[in-house]
Amino acid sequence: MAQQSTIEWTDATWNPVTGCTKISAGCDNCYAARFSERFRGVRGHPFELGFDLLLRPERLTQPLYWKRPRMIFVNSMSDLFQKEIPITHISAVFNTMEKAHWHTYQVLTKRSTLLMKFVNDRYKTHPAPTHMWFGVSVENKPATSRIAHLQNANAGVRFLSIEPLIAPVGRLDLRGIHWVIVGGESGPRSRPMAPEWAIDIRNQCKAAGVAFFFKQWGGRSPKTGGRLLDGREWNEFPKRPSVLTPHSESRAVV
Repeated sequence: MAQQSTIEWTDATWNPVTGCTKISAGCDNCYAARFSERFRGVRGHPFELGFDLLLRPERLTQPLYWKRPRMIFVNSMSDLFQKEIPITHISAVFNTMEKAHWHTYQVLTKRSTLLMKFVNDRYKTHPAPTHMWFGVSVENKPATSRIAHLQNANAGVRFLSIEPLIAPVGRLDLRGIHWVIVGGESGPRSRPMAPEWAIDIRNQCKAAGVAFFFKQWGGRSPKTGGRLLDGREWNEFPKRPSVLTPHSESRAVV
């Protein structure tokens, strides 16, 4: 089942796929893997197979039954663009997002080339609908190469999740980017985030007119360091007609 989310920038999570493989430094201390593996071997548990890749066809149509509009993080426990996931399953996810158009969907990946190819194949003559936001994870400077793939995707709304920010990212190309999320790593082996790294990204977003959201400092738990950056919270979202910010509607999940 889907679940109410405690993530500050969304309302609910929808996981038509669970499980993933680690592909870069940002994956080293993956919270989803750590959570899932706690239940490996527990008979009947949704994560009985731990963090092994598993398609969940029974969940494909869930958002169609949620009548109140909400912001939905797609695959918080996986990555929709893993090469092992059949195109037919990815297409079914997109079919639901298109049909349940009263929601806003946040699709985030590290497999940026596969995102670009799928989106451009599906939306050849026009951008993807603006209620579907597409983003890439950027944890350090080498990972900024993913940004160009996102910029070349025929998306209506694009965002960067710079979390966990484990090293400086340098100068960012923010052309065509509508939103940037920054956050530190959390968990028992969390790597610290230097304040100047986050402030530099905030300043670049302000100069480029890009919405900026500071999620957390991180630490032993997500809430350890709080959410203040330069003495205030940063809760900006992309500008889009009729967009709902998280928690503006009931967060109860059917």
